[in-house]
Amino acid sequence: MANPPRRSVNPMDAAEALFKPAKKKPAVERPALPNTKELVSLKIDSDVLAFFQGDGPGWQDRINDILRAAMKNRL
Repeated sequence: MANPPRRSVNPMDAAEALFKPAKKKPAVERPALPNTKELVSLKIDSDVLAFFQGDGPGWQDRINDILRAAMKNRL
């Protein structure tokens, strides 16, 4: 029995095989967990931002509370 060569006969084929794109597994979409926060980018007017930041730390929570109240009042 002859042993197969340790290296590819054609170095170009070996290089092509190394750079061949890997097959990606499809992403599994998971349901969002309740009461979790998401990082978003939001553009708001500078005076509105200054108003909420003026009361100190927790300004993001205050904005969230006001948005939640507005959401509930709309229902």
